[in-house]
Amino acid sequence: MRELPLKVLVADDHSLFRQGLISLMRTRPDLVHVLGEAETGAEALSMAQEHKPDAILLDIYMPHGDGLQIATAIRQQLPATAIIMLTASELDDHVYRAVQLGAAGYLLKSLDAGELFDVLEGVARGEVALTRAMAARLLREIGRSHDNEANEQEALTEREVDVLRLVAQGASNPQIAEELHITVNTVKVHLRNILAKLQLDNRTQAAAYAVQSGLVS
Repeated sequence: MRELPLKVLVADDHSLFRQGLISLMRTRPDLVHVLGEAETGAEALSMAQEHKPDAILLDIYMPHGDGLQIATAIRQQLPATAIIMLTASELDDHVYRAVQLGAAGYLLKSLDAGELFDVLEGVARGEVALTRAMAARLLREIGRSHDNEANEQEALTEREVDVLRLVAQGASNPQIAEELHITVNTVKVHLRNILAKLQLDNRTQAAAYAVQSGLVS
Protein backbone atom coordinates (compact mmCIF):
# COMPACT_ATOMS: atom_id res chain seq x y z
CA MET A 1 0.00 0.00 0.00
CA ARG A 2 1.13 3.52 -0.81
CA GLU A 3 0.23 6.48 1.33
CA LEU A 4 -2.56 8.63 -0.12
CA PRO A 5 -2.82 10.93 -1.89
CA LEU A 6 -0.50 9.56 -4.57
CA LYS A 7 2.14 12.07 -5.64
CA VAL A 8 1.97 12.02 -9.45
CA LEU A 9 3.82 13.54 -12.42
CA VAL A 10 2.19 13.81 -15.85
CA ALA A 11 4.33 13.68 -19.02
CA ASP A 12 2.68 14.25 -22.40
CA ASP A 13 3.64 16.50 -25.29
CA HIS A 14 0.03 17.51 -26.06
CA SER A 15 -0.65 20.39 -23.69
CA LEU A 16 -4.44 20.34 -24.06
CA PHE A 17 -4.68 16.65 -23.18
CA ARG A 18 -2.11 17.00 -20.38
CA GLN A 19 -3.91 19.92 -18.77
CA GLY A 20 -7.27 18.20 -19.12
CA LEU A 21 -5.88 15.11 -17.41
CA ILE A 22 -4.46 17.18 -14.58
CA SER A 23 -7.77 18.99 -14.12
CA LEU A 24 -9.55 15.63 -13.96
CA MET A 25 -7.15 14.25 -11.35
CA ARG A 26 -7.56 17.36 -9.23
CA THR A 27 -11.22 16.41 -8.73
CA ARG A 28 -9.92 13.57 -6.51
CA PRO A 29 -7.56 15.28 -4.01
CA ASP A 30 -8.11 12.33 -1.67
CA LEU A 31 -6.47 10.03 -4.22
CA VAL A 32 -4.05 12.16 -6.28
CA HIS A 33 -1.73 15.10 -5.77
CA VAL A 34 -0.21 16.37 -9.03
CA LEU A 35 3.43 17.35 -8.47
CA GLY A 36 4.03 18.75 -11.94
CA GLU A 37 3.92 18.23 -15.68
CA ALA A 38 6.40 17.67 -18.50
CA GLU A 39 6.12 17.82 -22.28
CA THR A 40 9.31 15.99 -23.31
CA GLY A 41 10.98 12.78 -22.28
CA ALA A 42 14.02 14.64 -20.97
CA GLU A 43 11.85 16.90 -18.80
CA ALA A 44 9.95 13.91 -17.47
CA LEU A 45 13.13 12.16 -16.37
CA SER A 46 14.58 15.32 -14.83
CA MET A 47 11.39 16.06 -12.87
CA ALA A 48 11.11 12.44 -11.72
CA GLN A 49 14.68 12.58 -10.41
CA GLU A 50 13.93 15.84 -8.61
CA HIS A 51 10.50 15.05 -7.11
CA LYS A 52 10.67 11.23 -6.73
CA PRO A 53 6.93 10.77 -7.33
CA ASP A 54 4.85 7.79 -6.26
CA ALA A 55 3.73 7.45 -9.88
CA ILE A 56 4.35 8.98 -13.28
CA LEU A 57 1.95 8.98 -16.23
CA LEU A 58 4.04 8.72 -19.40
CA ASP A 59 3.02 9.15 -23.01
CA ILE A 60 4.83 6.74 -25.35
CA TYR A 61 5.42 9.22 -28.16
CA MET A 62 7.30 12.28 -26.89
CA PRO A 63 10.22 14.32 -28.21
CA HIS A 64 13.66 14.03 -26.58
CA GLY A 65 13.19 10.49 -25.27
CA ASP A 66 10.03 8.46 -25.79
CA GLY A 67 8.02 7.00 -22.95
CA LEU A 68 9.48 3.51 -23.14
CA GLN A 69 13.04 4.88 -22.99
CA ILE A 70 12.14 7.10 -20.04
CA ALA A 71 10.36 4.20 -18.33
CA THR A 72 13.55 2.15 -18.58
CA ALA A 73 15.62 4.95 -17.00
CA ILE A 74 13.09 5.53 -14.22
CA ARG A 75 12.92 1.82 -13.37
CA GLN A 76 16.70 1.82 -12.99
CA GLN A 77 17.01 5.06 -11.04
CA LEU A 78 13.70 5.21 -9.13
CA PRO A 79 12.44 1.66 -8.67
CA ALA A 80 9.81 2.76 -6.14
CA THR A 81 8.07 4.99 -8.70
CA ALA A 82 5.10 3.33 -10.40
CA ILE A 83 5.01 3.88 -14.16
CA ILE A 84 1.69 4.21 -15.98
CA MET A 85 1.89 4.36 -19.77
CA LEU A 86 -0.82 6.71 -21.05
CA THR A 87 -1.04 6.70 -24.82
CA ALA A 88 -3.10 6.60 -27.98
CA SER A 89 -1.11 3.56 -29.15
CA GLU A 90 -3.08 0.32 -29.33
CA LEU A 91 -0.15 -1.79 -30.56
CA ASP A 92 0.04 -5.06 -28.65
CA ASP A 93 3.83 -4.93 -28.79
CA HIS A 94 3.82 -1.63 -26.89
CA VAL A 95 1.71 -3.17 -24.12
CA TYR A 96 4.04 -6.16 -23.86
CA ARG A 97 7.19 -4.01 -23.84
CA ALA A 98 5.75 -1.66 -21.23
CA VAL A 99 4.91 -4.53 -18.87
CA GLN A 100 8.32 -6.12 -19.51
CA LEU A 101 9.88 -2.82 -18.43
CA GLY A 102 7.94 -2.99 -15.18
CA ALA A 103 5.12 -0.56 -15.92
CA ALA A 104 2.39 -0.64 -13.27
CA GLY A 105 -0.34 0.25 -15.75
CA TYR A 106 -1.13 0.97 -19.39
CA LEU A 107 -4.05 3.19 -20.36
CA LEU A 108 -5.37 4.39 -23.70
CA LYS A 109 -6.14 8.09 -24.05
CA SER A 110 -9.72 7.13 -24.91
CA LEU A 111 -10.22 6.03 -21.29
CA ASP A 112 -12.96 7.46 -19.14
CA ALA A 113 -12.52 9.01 -15.70
CA GLY A 114 -13.61 5.85 -13.91
CA GLU A 115 -10.89 3.77 -15.62
CA LEU A 116 -8.22 6.31 -14.71
CA PHE A 117 -9.19 6.38 -11.04
CA ASP A 118 -9.52 2.59 -10.92
CA VAL A 119 -5.95 2.25 -12.18
CA LEU A 120 -4.63 4.87 -9.74
CA GLU A 121 -6.38 3.10 -6.87
CA GLY A 122 -4.77 -0.16 -8.02
CA VAL A 123 -1.36 1.48 -8.07
CA ALA A 124 -1.98 2.77 -4.55
CA ARG A 125 -2.59 -0.84 -3.50
CA GLY A 126 0.67 -1.91 -5.13
CA GLU A 127 -1.03 -3.76 -7.99
CA VAL A 128 -0.21 -3.96 -11.68
CA ALA A 129 -3.20 -2.01 -12.89
CA LEU A 130 -4.56 -2.70 -16.38
CA THR A 131 -8.00 -2.18 -17.82
CA ARG A 132 -9.71 -5.37 -19.00
CA ALA A 133 -9.05 -4.42 -22.63
CA MET A 134 -5.35 -3.91 -21.98
CA ALA A 135 -5.10 -7.14 -20.00
CA ALA A 136 -6.63 -9.02 -22.94
CA ARG A 137 -4.10 -7.47 -25.32
CA LEU A 138 -1.24 -8.45 -23.01
CA LEU A 139 -2.43 -12.05 -22.77
CA ARG A 140 -2.66 -12.25 -26.57
CA GLU A 141 0.89 -10.93 -26.95
CA ILE A 142 2.25 -13.36 -24.34
CA GLY A 143 0.48 -16.22 -26.11
CA ARG A 144 1.92 -15.16 -29.46
CA SER A 145 5.42 -14.96 -27.94
CA HIS A 146 5.09 -18.49 -26.54
CA ASP A 147 3.83 -19.74 -29.91
CA ASN A 148 6.86 -18.22 -31.63
CA GLU A 149 9.23 -19.92 -29.17
CA ALA A 150 7.47 -23.25 -29.71
CA ASN A 151 7.72 -22.85 -33.49
CA GLU A 152 11.43 -22.09 -33.22
CA GLN A 153 12.02 -25.21 -31.13
CA GLU A 154 10.00 -27.34 -33.55
CA ALA A 155 12.18 -26.08 -36.40
CA LEU A 156 15.21 -27.78 -34.80
CA THR A 157 15.86 -31.43 -35.48
CA GLU A 158 16.16 -33.87 -32.57
CA ARG A 159 19.94 -33.99 -33.05
CA GLU A 160 20.17 -30.19 -33.12
CA VAL A 161 18.26 -30.02 -29.83
CA ASP A 162 20.75 -32.52 -28.36
CA VAL A 163 23.64 -30.32 -29.51
CA LEU A 164 21.97 -27.18 -28.16
CA ARG A 165 21.45 -28.74 -24.74
CA LEU A 166 25.13 -29.70 -24.54
CA VAL A 167 26.20 -26.23 -25.66
CA ALA A 168 24.09 -24.77 -22.85
CA GLN A 169 25.82 -27.11 -20.40
CA GLY A 170 29.18 -25.65 -21.44
CA ALA A 171 30.44 -28.58 -23.51
CA SER A 172 33.10 -27.93 -26.15
CA ASN A 173 32.76 -29.18 -29.73
CA PRO A 174 35.01 -32.23 -29.10
CA GLN A 175 33.04 -33.06 -25.94
CA ILE A 176 29.75 -32.79 -27.83
CA ALA A 177 31.15 -35.01 -30.59
CA GLU A 178 32.21 -37.64 -28.05
CA GLU A 179 28.89 -37.53 -26.19
CA LEU A 180 26.80 -37.89 -29.35
CA HIS A 181 29.21 -40.21 -31.19
CA ILE A 182 29.60 -37.87 -34.15
CA THR A 183 32.54 -35.99 -35.64
CA VAL A 184 33.61 -32.49 -34.64
CA ASN A 185 32.84 -31.28 -38.16
CA THR A 186 29.31 -32.61 -37.82
CA VAL A 187 28.95 -30.70 -34.54
CA LYS A 188 30.02 -27.52 -36.34
CA VAL A 189 27.42 -28.12 -39.05
CA HIS A 190 24.70 -28.61 -36.44
CA LEU A 191 25.77 -25.40 -34.67
CA ARG A 192 25.64 -23.41 -37.90
CA ASN A 193 22.15 -24.74 -38.57
CA ILE A 194 21.00 -23.95 -35.02
CA LEU A 195 22.25 -20.36 -35.20
CA ALA A 196 20.67 -19.85 -38.60
CA LYS A 197 17.27 -21.28 -37.57
CA LEU A 198 17.13 -19.33 -34.32
CA GLN A 199 18.61 -16.18 -35.90
CA LEU A 200 21.40 -16.02 -33.31
CA ASP A 201 25.00 -14.87 -33.68
CA ASN A 202 27.05 -17.19 -31.48
CA ARG A 203 27.01 -20.16 -29.11
CA THR A 204 26.68 -17.91 -26.05
CA GLN A 205 23.37 -16.62 -27.39
CA ALA A 206 22.39 -20.19 -28.24
CA ALA A 207 23.10 -21.30 -24.66
CA ALA A 208 21.04 -18.41 -23.29
CA TYR A 209 18.19 -19.33 -25.63
CA ALA A 210 18.29 -22.94 -24.44
CA VAL A 211 17.97 -21.83 -20.81
CA GLN A 212 15.24 -19.23 -21.48
CA SER A 213 13.17 -21.66 -23.56
CA GLY A 214 13.39 -24.38 -20.93
CA LEU A 215 15.48 -26.87 -22.91
CA VAL A 216 17.88 -27.00 -19.97
CA SER A 217 17.46 -25.97 -16.34
